[in-house]
Amino acid sequence: MMKLQFLGATGTVTGSKYLVEFSDRKILVDCGLYQGIKQYRQMNWKDLPVKPGDLDAIVLTHAHLDHSGYLPLLVRKGFTGPVYATPGTCELCKILLPDSGFLQEEDARYAARHGFSRHSSPLPLYTEEDALQALKQLNAASFGDIHKLFDNVTVRFRPAGHILGAASVEVFDGSRLLVFSGDVGRPDDLIMYPPEPLKRADYLVVESTYGDREHQKVDAKDAIAQVITSTARNGGSVLIPAFAVGRAQMILHLLECLKAKNRIPDLPVYLNSPMAIKATEVFHRFHERHRLTRDDCERIDAMTRYVRTVEESMKLAAQNYPAIIVSASGMASGGRVLHHLKQMLPNHRNTVLFAGYQSMATRGEKLVHGASSVRIHGQDIPVKARVCHFDAFSAHADANQIVEWLRSIRTPPQQVFVTHGEADAASAMSEKISRELGWNARVPELGERVAL
Repeated sequence: MMKLQFLGATGTVTGSKYLVEFSDRKILVDCGLYQGIKQYRQMNWKDLPVKPGDLDAIVLTHAHLDHSGYLPLLVRKGFTGPVYATPGTCELCKILLPDSGFLQEEDARYAARHGFSRHSSPLPLYTEEDALQALKQLNAASFGDIHKLFDNVTVRFRPAGHILGAASVEVFDGSRLLVFSGDVGRPDDLIMYPPEPLKRADYLVVESTYGDREHQKVDAKDAIAQVITSTARNGGSVLIPAFAVGRAQMILHLLECLKAKNRIPDLPVYLNSPMAIKATEVFHRFHERHRLTRDDCERIDAMTRYVRTVEESMKLAAQNYPAIIVSASGMASGGRVLHHLKQMLPNHRNTVLFAGYQSMATRGEKLVHGASSVRIHGQDIPVKARVCHFDAFSAHADANQIVEWLRSIRTPPQQVFVTHGEADAASAMSEKISRELGWNARVPELGERVAL
């Protein structure tokens, strides 16, 4: 008997964790951090209903922290088993997890120094050293190959697009095939190849980030060119909060193409995110796994000024001449982008361009919906800068694209579980699957446990 329990990403797009049980064995598919608003982040401090030491293995769909970032904490609490992921995911985790630990330590130090934490000595969720220890348990598993976990239980990874290394995961117990979509990429993504079609799924867990909408029908290059040109004409700078993995590389590619064709002013382009810089290097090494050629990668390198040190970042945040700054995080929930926002938001000449999904109640979501001020590091920062938001840059398939991707499954799954979406998006995705495909689909509750 296979059992499935939903330990995250229900009613929200973050914190993906799924416990799969086989008689006396247990695995976790995805091991993500809750990110975004404080209410979600506090959930990272709660113990899971399974002891880390009782898990036999962990399987990751991809490296984004909302799918992998809880791993160092589980290892610190006693998980000693193998972690399976594709080679690309393993390489990106080697960057994202230690940097996540470092940033959490940095944020705790900053909170203590400036006194805006309710704790006298705020602690990080985990440290950089915790993350380095967790990396020792990574096991690279190639796409398409069948990998035995234990007994008759196997796992296979299928390319899902989205970001480098991202996969849909097939878990097979000898009779039932449980499939996790992971984050599904777009068929027309500017960098990643389309997701590989599924052939079979007895039970399916599918994401719904854009489950209640279609992507904007805009040309990404035209849109970003117009924003940059008009901002430069006003003597301002453009700040692009971008996820360190995937989105930052896409933005740099677009900027390089626009500069090469003289479609935007020749402003300096800065990448101010240690994670994004290292991730860009991994994209260059794995260029055969995405659409960018080696020459494309070299041209991006030649154009971009990489901001590596804290001192360089502080100097950049203080400058007031026109520039294009790409910095993490993509929803303005943490990282170096916060210092740029504090400096740039009060100036009407500047533009902040959000290039993807903004989770509910995050700073990014508040800004794109017209907030007159946002709170950063204990201060209320007035918003005078122009704020733009383009879904055209998203690396997630929209509702129609997900349904088209699912049509490749020949026999309807016995049950589809719709997760990884805000409540309205997940509900809409569930109804769309039921209506257009005729499949049994529903949205599970957090903590729900079902027998398959």
